Amino acid sequence: MTTVAPVKTKYEAIIGLETHCQLSTNTKIFCNCSTEFGATPNQNICPVCMGMPGVLPVLNQNVLQYAVKAGLAINSTIAPYSKFDRKQYFYPDLPKNYQISQYDLPIAEHGWLEIELLDDAGNATRKRIGVTRLHMEEDAGKLVHGGGERISGSTYSLVDYNRTGVPLVEIVSEPDIRSGQEAAEYAQELRRILRYLGVSDGNMQEGSLRCDVNISIRPVGQEEFGTKVEIKNMNSFSAIQKAIDYEIERQTVALESGERIIQETRLWEEGNQRTSSMRIKEGSSDYRYFPEPDLVPIEIPVEQLEQWKSELPELPAAKRHRYETELGLSAYDARVITDDRFVAEYFEAALAAKAQPKQAANWVMGDITGYLNNEKLNINQIAFKPQHLAELIALIENGTISGKIAKEILPELLSQGGSPQELVNRKGLVQISDTAELEKIIDEIIAASPKELEQYRNGKTKLLGFFVGQVMKQTSGRADPKLTNQMLNQKLNK
Repeated sequence: MTTVAPVKTKYEAIIGLETHCQLSTNTKIFCNCSTEFGATPNQNICPVCMGMPGVLPVLNQNVLQYAVKAGLAINSTIAPYSKFDRKQYFYPDLPKNYQISQYDLPIAEHGWLEIELLDDAGNATRKRIGVTRLHMEEDAGKLVHGGGERISGSTYSLVDYNRTGVPLVEIVSEPDIRSGQEAAEYAQELRRILRYLGVSDGNMQEGSLRCDVNISIRPVGQEEFGTKVEIKNMNSFSAIQKAIDYEIERQTVALESGERIIQETRLWEEGNQRTSSMRIKEGSSDYRYFPEPDLVPIEIPVEQLEQWKSELPELPAAKRHRYETELGLSAYDARVITDDRFVAEYFEAALAAKAQPKQAANWVMGDITGYLNNEKLNINQIAFKPQHLAELIALIENGTISGKIAKEILPELLSQGGSPQELVNRKGLVQISDTAELEKIIDEIIAASPKELEQYRNGKTKLLGFFVGQVMKQTSGRADPKLTNQMLNQKLNK
């Protein structure tokens, strides 16, 4: 890739995202076919989702509910009247040769969400990104390209219609994003919100969340937008950031060399870490939208809207603010804890059982998360309950056990559960805090280590760690670390 040389004119990027989110309903948007992922190709289809003559679609009520809740969660205005439209285009994975979507009257408009960018020091910068609209639509099928005898590409393509009719919401941002980092964070925050609501799993590997990026650049200070380019085929947040950074550089080089930017759709090539041209971008007129004649318009009663609004959970941004202001957590800690709703609920349940916030956060972000990653579990699948985490922290704070012993018994607690206090008692792991008992052990170790004692008193004070280690070894880690250090300092410096 050509390196951008220093230029006299500074450019800024204007970026917007179109995000397609699969809703977590058991059945499709207009029929009773299953939305199961990974089923045998063309198994979950019927005359309705295949668009056979004479069939009529019927809106899945859960799709409407999920879409409205998503709209409310991103601070959008829910339309008092909306409708479905037909979006006409011809492609092998679209059996009806049109897609049922929403055009001029979407279910939700004029929203926003807050993103949070952390610097290397863990400090947060917040920015509000506008959301133009959220609308419901059906997904298309999936083309599977095969063969390989030809160097230039596949020799044939197969089509799997299982995904046809799977319910989606498309969320279109305002062009408020200025960098690849902001775009990746916007997409991640959107996924957090949808997962908190329980309306989508947001799994990018399974296609449950797909982002298309619209990007242009313009000289700083210019009001008019530059020529917009769309980028597709990004299956990770990292790819979104890299594709945008690449495209900013590519367009900058083009403009500086006098090349004209054309409106087109480009693909992100993960292997080559670059974008490449796919096709000239269509305009909305090419789709020949008209109102869907087989579906009635949507009017949501005020009472129903208020009920759905009351069912919304506390959302990630609100939790982050509360954890920082009320609990005193750092922006980084609050970000990690609130990334997953179940982790946040586990953490809050530990606090309800009287755990100290910072200690609880450290255990959750450290050893517990490590265990979850190794075992490929969610936090609500482990045997170690939040109240037992609070109990473990209390045992450390009141001096019953050391932090070292807590870490040693944690694997058993995580896999088998139960009371930390009972486990400590059963294993005889109560911390030794009796000065007379510790003094006897320390005197024996000093007497058995005359060489190390002499070196210590001759200025090699780092040997304090040796003596502490011997005490811990003698007591199987049960000696009170703080008291041990104090008593050793007194004995060794006589």
